[in-house]
Parts: sequence; C-alpha cells; structure tokens
Amino acid sequence: MLIEYRTVAQEAEITLIEKKSKFLARIKPVETVEEAEEFIEAIRKEHWNATHNVPAYIIGMNQEIQKYSDDNEPSGTAGLPMLEILKAHEVVNVVVVVTRYFGGTLLGRGGLIRAYGGAARKALEAAGIVRMVPAQEVDITVDYVHSGKIQNELLNAGIILKDTEYLENVTFRTILFPEEMELLRQTIQEFTANEFTWLEGSEVYRSIPV
Repeated sequence: MLIEYRTVAQEAEITLIEKKSKFLARIKPVETVEEAEEFIEAIRKEHWNATHNVPAYIIGMNQEIQKYSDDNEPSGTAGLPMLEILKAHEVVNVVVVVTRYFGGTLLGRGGLIRAYGGAARKALEAAGIVRMVPAQEVDITVDYVHSGKIQNELLNAGIILKDTEYLENVTFRTILFPEEMELLRQTIQEFTANEFTWLEGSEVYRSIPV
C-alpha cells in the first residue's frame, strides 16, 4: 500500500556568492540510493576542478537512508547543515549537491554552515516541495455520444486526465483520489444512463504543491 510523502517537484539549480566564494547548488528528486549516487558522481565529473562538491541525500518514506559528506570541508560545516535543511522541510527521496569554488577568503565554521545550509535551502525553494499522495488509476470507457459531456465534467472537476483513447468507444484514463471516486462514478452513471465501463488499475502517486 502506498503512503504519502514529501519531496521536491523537479530538478533545480541556484548560485550563491559568499565573500567571493561561489556556491552552486543542484537538487533532484530520486527514488533510490543508486540514482542519488549517480547524480552526485555526474556533478563531480562536471565540476572536477571545483574546491569541493558536497552531497547530502535522504531516501525512504521514513527517512531510512540518510547520507552526507563534507568533502574535506571542516567536519560538520557542509554536508550536515545541508542534510538538516532537508530534514527540517520533511522531504525524502531527494539529493542535493553544493559545489564550491573558493574565492580566496576563509568563511570560518559559522560562515560555512550558513553558506552550505543557505544554498541547500534556496535550491529547495527553487525546486518546489510537493506532497506525493496515493491515488488510483481508473479507466472510464463511454460511447462517443457521451464522450464530450464526460470530458467536460472531468475537466470542470479538476480530474487528472492521463490519456484518452479513441477506439470503438472512448476511454479516459484518469488518476483519482479515493474521495473523488464514488461521486465521479455516480455522476458518469447519471450522464450515460449507466452505459459505461469503470476499470480500476494500479495505485499511483499524484503530486500536490505544498
């Protein structure tokens, strides 16, 4: 059974300048440790000449896997503040990497913590946070006579329409929250005089902006 969780809506990138040091933060939603590590490695290769490439990620609905590295910054000043930002926003299945190009001025422990944590926070804001809420795929098949009216009803009700298939009949592939299903079924039943097919498929996630 699927459970609700929070993550980032999309991949994003921001740049932060702190006392001439450039901090480039990139964040991405991921599903597995392997995806997270591949993302980190790709950034390390892209920014091979950077002073530091600092990663942090959380995988699992209950934050089961948490990992960070300071990448040779003073212990606790880089990866840990980034991880704490992710935890504070209660996001999972997310990886963030902050690349630093040293600008010649030492920031001190407090300055590093603020810079790395601030870069992670701005990356989160740029990506946007979403709730991933369990939903159900439902195929609704109707005669062409009813298809226009049903399509309008789906759109007016704000139903997610994943696909529409035009064959002998018209099939609307929808993604519904549990609380939407019974009312929609009754509405279609009334519009079509009970001449429709309702086929429930896989459980999936629907994202809702936070």
